[in-house]
Amino acid sequence: MPRLVNIGCLAACANPAGQDDIGLMRDATLVWRDGVVRWVGPAAALPAEYETEPAWSAEGRLVIPGLVDAHTHLAFGGWRAGEFSDRIRGRDYLEIAAAGGGIASTVRATRGLDEEALLARALEFLSGMVSLGITTVEAKSGYGLDPETELRLLRVYRRLDEMGPARIVATCLAAHVVPPEWSADRAGYVKLITERILPAVAEERLAEFCDVFVEDSAFSADEARRICERGCELGLRPKLHVDQLSGGAGAELAASLGAVSADHLEYVSEAGIEALAAAGVVGVTLPLASLYLNQAPPPARALIDGGVAVAVASDFNPGTAPSYHLPFAMTLACARQRMTPAEVLKGATRYAARALGREGEVGSLEPGAAADFAVIDAPNVEHWLYHLRPNACVATVSGGEIRHGVLREA
Repeated sequence: MPRLVNIGCLAACANPAGQDDIGLMRDATLVWRDGVVRWVGPAAALPAEYETEPAWSAEGRLVIPGLVDAHTHLAFGGWRAGEFSDRIRGRDYLEIAAAGGGIASTVRATRGLDEEALLARALEFLSGMVSLGITTVEAKSGYGLDPETELRLLRVYRRLDEMGPARIVATCLAAHVVPPEWSADRAGYVKLITERILPAVAEERLAEFCDVFVEDSAFSADEARRICERGCELGLRPKLHVDQLSGGAGAELAASLGAVSADHLEYVSEAGIEALAAAGVVGVTLPLASLYLNQAPPPARALIDGGVAVAVASDFNPGTAPSYHLPFAMTLACARQRMTPAEVLKGATRYAARALGREGEVGSLEPGAAADFAVIDAPNVEHWLYHLRPNACVATVSGGEIRHGVLREA
């Protein structure tokens, strides 16, 4: 039964309530067996039964739960660097999409890759994420937009989850946008999703969640409701992209559907905040996307003050958030969303796990939770998120196994 000792500061994130309550402990010890946390607490209180177990040293560093990236588009073909320059020159998201760029261009590139090529790309990205301290990743489809490619993407995620080095939680986002071949028959594409794609996903158990991008350029609230209700019938819980580019009562829709999360929320209304809080829907904020799109960030302070649990995720995708650097997104959440470092850490661990239906399993260090943690070269959470570095993570442990870096024997 290994134990981690000489922990300068440990953030357990074990309390389900309180955005800023990260359960800080000084001079702590962590004990695990068979990939599961058995005990965590002050070193001076270590039970005698664990004193002779093999020990590794954190060397006085910060230890946090393995980070949970609750919103990514992990598998895709190609990149869209040209759009980066286009936006700098003044072209907006919708203008680029109307000209054949945006999501449609990634769909074309993704359809051209077979499963092995998609797997190799996604595994490379995932390895980089693990090196940053990320141990659980939500991964969406949505760059196929036809039955064959959507299922191919989700099968890639299943294989990644089986391979490691991190846990993968899959989401079907066939309702990302209406693909060009269906532009004259929107109802037909919605029918394709509800009658062919979602049933096939459910039959193979390829995803846990059904997601819809609700926006003027994507799907209407009525279409989203139809898709999500069909997903629920098939055992796929709803998640929604809402209120990103405009205010459209998306948060209210997510609350009425009992969605596990409402993601983006740059234009969420006061009524939307109240609805999310009342329904217990997690608000997933995506600081990299609002940065790349030069948007005002979501009103995280109003969400927190209104009683909404706020998560922070990368939104890793080739267009509007082309980085999987979740710690950088966390620093942005501090600087642009006015969240404290403690609030952000809770948002990228326990509340991110809640947004994936994994609260108490990952995203916290408490007895019974997975032994997923990261050792950070910083004295505390504030210093880590304030002092931006390429990577401050010196070791990542998932399921009790070292997946990145080295831990020295104590």
